[in-house]
Amino acid sequence: MLLRPEAALIVYHCEEPEKMFYLETRPITPDGKMGAAQPVSCEFMNRLTSAYCESHSGTPFGPIPETMLYCDVRKGREKYIWYNPPAKRMMYFRKDLCMENAEYHMPGVIYIATNETLRIFAYKGKRPAKNAELFLAPFFNTSSNDVCLGTARLNKPLNPTYDELTDYWEKRFWQSEFSHLSSEGNPTEHNLVLVTKAAKEQPFDPNELKPYRKTLNQLLK
Repeated sequence: MLLRPEAALIVYHCEEPEKMFYLETRPITPDGKMGAAQPVSCEFMNRLTSAYCESHSGTPFGPIPETMLYCDVRKGREKYIWYNPPAKRMMYFRKDLCMENAEYHMPGVIYIATNETLRIFAYKGKRPAKNAELFLAPFFNTSSNDVCLGTARLNKPLNPTYDELTDYWEKRFWQSEFSHLSSEGNPTEHNLVLVTKAAKEQPFDPNELKPYRKTLNQLLK
């Protein structure tokens, strides 16, 4: 993202005979020079405060969920890692996959969300230990564990709690229509369609998970 200077805000201040402030703006020309001064308008201040509030909102607050493994709330470095234990999940599929929209047994999953991206991994067991082995996410709409965020249309909460933030990202993934494999092929040992269909009536087979060759601890660094 390339930012270009648009205007300079100049503040004049005096204490006597009474405390007073005067604000003016000077437009910045394409060659980087300041133009003629103009008194600050309400429209300009509204734009400025709106942009500032938008860029400084979104930092989660409140109790940290037990499932949260790591969080970095610094602006520009936002990163959140959390997990879901094995559970049944409602899943939606594109018609040409010939799969029923229904609940399916899924393995434990680990999410990594930054400001605008989501990655997802699988793990074995109920709760991942720090040295837990990671596996490829056994889902459509993923490529090297990067998620294609697909069709779910949700507004990101501006001032979320941690629970609201993780809920937003989970819905972005699970409420999307699963539609395609990556160019790397099946993320499971056998055909993903058959593996997923089998998980409708019985627990997900952990032997179908493909190793990612990294541990959770390596993601937490």
